[in-house]
Amino acid sequence: MNKKIDTKLKLRTITDWGKVIILLLDEAAVIAVILLILHFLGIQIPLPIMIGGGIIVGIFVFLIHIAVIPSFHWKQVTGREGMIGEQGRVVEPLTPFGTIFVKGEYWKAKSLNDNIEFDENVEIVGNEGLTLKVKREDR
Repeated sequence: MNKKIDTKLKLRTITDWGKVIILLLDEAAVIAVILLILHFLGIQIPLPIMIGGGIIVGIFVFLIHIAVIPSFHWKQVTGREGMIGEQGRVVEPLTPFGTIFVKGEYWKAKSLNDNIEFDENVEIVGNEGLTLKVKREDR
């Protein structure tokens, strides 16, 4: 079990650092284009200032990108995917299709296993277009 968790953690860490490296390469490309434009415009920047500025900017951008890593793993809270796991209440019996009330809105819903009566609580487990797939809420 620990080996499986360690493998998943290693893969997740490698993936996170890969994303950070790609983001840093994007920033490096922008800086290179700016320096190239300055060169063509005839603006001379002394080498020590370019190196020092590059190191400072590089460290700053690196730290910002490191701070972003936790956001890679946040649960999506908007759109259709953000509805999964939410609870709602049946307003039109699900036989297997009906209507539920969730987050202040009425949605078409389909019961996945059996008929669900009026005023019962349901949990959203998926969606198909604009129809939510639901099951009776576990008590």
